[in-house]
Amino acid sequence: MKKLLTIVALFGALSLAGFSAQAQDKPAEQPAATMAAPAAPAAPAAPAPEVKKLDSGSTGWMITATVLVMLMTIPGLALFYGGLVRAKNMLSVLMQVFVIFSLVSILWAIYGYSLAFSGGGSLNSVIGGFDKAFLAGIKPDTLSGVIPEYVFVVFQLTFAAITPALIVGAFAERMKFSAVLLFMALWVTFVYVPIAHMVWGGGFLAGLGAKDFAGGTVVHVNAGIAALVGCVLLGKRIGYGKEAMPPHNLTLTMVGASLLWVGWFGFNVGSELAADGVAGMVLVNTQLATAAAVLGWMFVEWMVRGKPTMLGAASGAVAGLVAITPACGFVGPMGSIILGIAAGVICFWGVTGLKSMFGYDDSLDVFGVHGIGGTLGAIGTGVLMSESFGGVGYDKGVTMIGQVTTQAIAVGTTLVWGGIISYILYKIVDMLVGLRVQENIEREGLDSTQHGEVAYHI
Repeated sequence: MKKLLTIVALFGALSLAGFSAQAQDKPAEQPAATMAAPAAPAAPAAPAPEVKKLDSGSTGWMITATVLVMLMTIPGLALFYGGLVRAKNMLSVLMQVFVIFSLVSILWAIYGYSLAFSGGGSLNSVIGGFDKAFLAGIKPDTLSGVIPEYVFVVFQLTFAAITPALIVGAFAERMKFSAVLLFMALWVTFVYVPIAHMVWGGGFLAGLGAKDFAGGTVVHVNAGIAALVGCVLLGKRIGYGKEAMPPHNLTLTMVGASLLWVGWFGFNVGSELAADGVAGMVLVNTQLATAAAVLGWMFVEWMVRGKPTMLGAASGAVAGLVAITPACGFVGPMGSIILGIAAGVICFWGVTGLKSMFGYDDSLDVFGVHGIGGTLGAIGTGVLMSESFGGVGYDKGVTMIGQVTTQAIAVGTTLVWGGIISYILYKIVDMLVGLRVQENIEREGLDSTQHGEVAYHI
């Protein structure tokens, strides 16, 4: 427990330290009026309220983007994780990702969407209400912006479903399937939904001006801290540090990473919720950051370990995708390359140096890639969105140091909320059904003992 608190405190401090040495940017100046307006003879009639109209092009793109995010999860994330575990646990990881995606889909329709994206009255700074529980009041012609609200519901459903699925990589090969499902149902309800509302649903972080285009805090920092807490509470795998535990199928991991890369364009570009120029900017930023992170990770691994590996390249791609997620709609192409290289190098340290320093067994390096990469991306957004780096610039009256401070508050809030609530939920699940499988089950493997089947018949 002391190690866990030390790690959380370390990253809370890092998230707040990013703004201390930043130079302030001047807020954008408003154009001066060239002449005084002539006195009007009479007040003009009030304009008629603008009627929302469905944009068929944006709707078609958002349906495509939604399907791409589904592709990221099943099969993308499932294969990426599945290839990294030992053969005796392959199906257990596939099963966890597959069923979590299904479980969260139902919970999202019943109450998750409403609590995240409707008004919460006096509690609105933290959570929404039940106005749209069971998707009440939503019809085929109900719009969210220029797309049908049903499309927006399912697009956001995919975010809610992939986030808890990311967590399973931290405690892979040693957690009961029943515990996984119970924890994920509780975690989505008490951690994901409130953070999503705070950032995207009109909660207090949105009011502060926190910038998270596609989920740096909501998805990656959130999943990363829950993963860290989980792997520390469950303890190390039997034989960890004493016997080799190499990935059983790097070919599948590479296929999974590639599907993640492709699907992430739905994740990031789709978050514009329209087919427009900003979507085009997000497209190029996502590609450049990911490519830069592959190179950054590969070269630092090459220098440190003497050989570049496929696993390293695939891990670098995911690190770049994670880091650019919060920034992709605010930074320029050159800023995305800077962020990608930094993500490759820093996340490599996260899964090697940091993990070794504290000695926790994060099986598939969820915290090292998603927790650290998400934090880097969120803080980096505050710096690289500056026009001097080719970004879109700051809101009126906001400086670089102000924006970085806001980003740090968003990261710190997510770390504290997610860390504390996740710890409580793990303890509740442990009391109800137990978290960890028995030693003999773990040694035999979760595929046959938990699911009665095996991935390979040789």
